[in-house]
Amino acid sequence: MKKLWVLYGFPFILLCLLIFYGEKLALSASKVFLSVTNPVETMKYLNEQEQNRDSTDVHSDNINDAENAGGIAEDSNPFDSFDMDSMQTQNATAPSDSQHPIVEMTYAPVINNVTYQKQNCYVKNLTSLSQQEVQAELLAEMPFEVEKYSEQPQILIMHTHATESYQNYPELFYDPEYSCRDTDVSRNMVSVGRIIAEKLNNLGYNTLHDATLHDYPSYNDSYSRSKATVESYLEKYPSIKVVLDVHRDAIERTDGTRIKPVVTINGKRYAQVMIISGADNGYLNMPNYRKNLRFASHFQNAMESLYPGFTRPVLFDYRNYNQQLTTGSLLIEVGGHANTLEEAQNSAQLIAYSLAKVFDGEK
Repeated sequence: MKKLWVLYGFPFILLCLLIFYGEKLALSASKVFLSVTNPVETMKYLNEQEQNRDSTDVHSDNINDAENAGGIAEDSNPFDSFDMDSMQTQNATAPSDSQHPIVEMTYAPVINNVTYQKQNCYVKNLTSLSQQEVQAELLAEMPFEVEKYSEQPQILIMHTHATESYQNYPELFYDPEYSCRDTDVSRNMVSVGRIIAEKLNNLGYNTLHDATLHDYPSYNDSYSRSKATVESYLEKYPSIKVVLDVHRDAIERTDGTRIKPVVTINGKRYAQVMIISGADNGYLNMPNYRKNLRFASHFQNAMESLYPGFTRPVLFDYRNYNQQLTTGSLLIEVGGHANTLEEAQNSAQLIAYSLAKVFDGEK
């Protein structure tokens, strides 16, 4: 019986496999042969593919958030196609395939015609202000002082898009069915802001943290709602000097590949951080926007001086983000939707230490 199996069964199975995979094997073999015999053309092709991938990165919060210009309607509601009641259980385990890849990147500043440097601070200027005008602000002193050990609140941490969330597992692929939104405050931006506030309080700076989900259940008009929240805090606590709106970015290429901005510092992984400082184009009602830029430059310089590679350049552009409310109003992106929550929470601690360094330095 065994001889019959060897003589007839095994060859039959082998023949089926060859028929099924033969075309793919032949194609792969031909690709290998062409690569070996044409090394120059192969390298040129690979370089072109890499350049194409790099040129198609998309920053959703930096480009697609339509309300950033002030008064313009936001993007369509990201919750329309998701069941919020079951949202917390989505993406609990990794998908079975890797068809939706994540690429890790550590963004490094490149000095060019729009990116300027002051010490360890880099600013990407997308406004019509000249390099000389922007650098003059980067060299200016802090526009305000933050009192240490004050009985009155000095800092407010809040979240316009509080339900923004992160990748729930460390593998370098993602589940496209997961919305990257979560109403669980232990897993969304509220958890990141809470750590920043706690650390600042521990470091002697009286800090409040608002956990309102301004983007739930409706994403539309979330900036209008967060504006009302900040105004109520400023009315109750006029001592507040700094308002940080803490978000996470979403960097995705046109082919669906997600970019994870991450850096390793002393053996620990952190989500890279980016500050957005808005400018007034004459219609955004931001008369003190240059003072916010000064604050942003001191803040970014502190982060990058203490933790090299921790930040991406400050984005200075015509955006509002309610930054007209104080001269210490900034939006900060803690990683992106391809980072893990742990990486973002690690970064929250460094953000707090860097802020304290800025404020301590003004004494």
